[in-house]
Amino acid sequence: MLQKTLNNKLRIVQLIILVVLLALIRAFENELFYDPFLAFFKQDFTNLSLPKVDSFLLFLGLLFRYALNTALSLGVIYIIFKEVTMVKFALVLYCFFFLISTIAFFYIVLFTTENYNWILFYVRRFLIQPIFLLLFIAGFYYQKLSN
Repeated sequence: MLQKTLNNKLRIVQLIILVVLLALIRAFENELFYDPFLAFFKQDFTNLSLPKVDSFLLFLGLLFRYALNTALSLGVIYIIFKEVTMVKFALVLYCFFFLISTIAFFYIVLFTTENYNWILFYVRRFLIQPIFLLLFIAGFYYQKLSN
């Protein structure tokens, strides 16, 4: 019983550390990543034209941030469920969603002439925030309950 209690406390501490690291990524986003859209979306962006961007640096910034969020999110999923198969499946989904979201993001930034700022805002949210973590935890928990 004591060992089980210690294991649960360790898991809680690990989860707290990972969540704090996710929060630190958000807190230091201006210093860590090249993203001219950080300032753009803090304004009333609905009718503004998109800022000038260095596409390659923007891609690297998005990739780096997404990779950090993904690594920490996979850690959270493993700590909660203790199943490597779920982590592997989540990794495949993270890669797939990165590919789709990145294509959509850069298509809007580089090739659209109309004002798609709200769509860009939400696509970018999925790339820079660990939203998939919340969806995966809920989905995996439901899957585990139904089995």
